[in-house]
Amino acid sequence: MTRVILAALALLAASPLSAAGPLPAWLAGTWAMERGAEWADEVWLKPRGDTMQGMARHGFGPDVQGWDSLRIVRRDGGLVLVAQAKGASPVEFPQAFVSGDAIEFANPGHDFPQRIRYARAGQLLTIEQSRMDGSDAVRTNYRPVETAPDH
Repeated sequence: MTRVILAALALLAASPLSAAGPLPAWLAGTWAMERGAEWADEVWLKPRGDTMQGMARHGFGPDVQGWDSLRIVRRDGGLVLVAQAKGASPVEFPQAFVSGDAIEFANPGHDFPQRIRYARAGQLLTIEQSRMDGSDAVRTNYRPVETAPDH
């Protein structure tokens, strides 16, 4: 019985929900989406210490329709995405899943989105926002944008 309990505790300790892994450095960069007159930008700075800073905006034609201040922070329980839309109160989305090329955050108490997933496949960054059960999913594919080199 003791071995079963110890094995279960070991599995929990190894689960993606239990501990903060490295910040998703693969997310750093400037990303853009254009679909006709609809557009979106997402920018993430390289990790420093226990934080990654980001920003996002989207619009139609010349107009900005929305923007977000973003950060991923390392906490005792794992990584947390803190999103603040148009200057509203920040909303926290604790890490729900992480792999080498994807990270998902979830907050079932938030109206929408409840789940935010970032995934990288080669040069493509996909961001999916949905309800906890995956319904009402909004999936956006971004391409990298060349920026000025680091000095």
